[in-house]
Amino acid sequence: MTPSTYEEFEATLNQYRPPAEWSAPLKSLWHDAKGDWESSHDIAQELKSQMGSWIHAYLHRKEGDKWNAGYWYGRADKPFPECSFEEELRELVEANL
Repeated sequence: MTPSTYEEFEATLNQYRPPAEWSAPLKSLWHDAKGDWESSHDIAQELKSQMGSWIHAYLHRKEGDKWNAGYWYGRADKPFPECSFEEELRELVEANL
C-alpha cells in the first residue's frame, strides 16, 4: 500500500526493502532515506521523466557534485534548492504520494 503521508513513508523505513507495489520514484527515495545512496541512484538514473531528473539532481547535490546536480535540476525544470536535504527529501516524497 502506498503511503498517503510523509509520516507513513517514514514508518516503513524499519523494513528490509520498500513495498513491491510502490512506484520506482518512491522506492528510490526510500533507499535514500535508508542511507543507501547507490541503490537510490541506480533506480533514479533509469527514470526517464521530470521526476527522475529531480531525484537524480537531489542525489548528486547530496553527494556534493554541484555541477552534476545543477545539470539534473535543469532537466527537471527546478531551481537549485537552498533548503536542507531533509526538506527536499520530504518535498520529493510528498510529490510522489
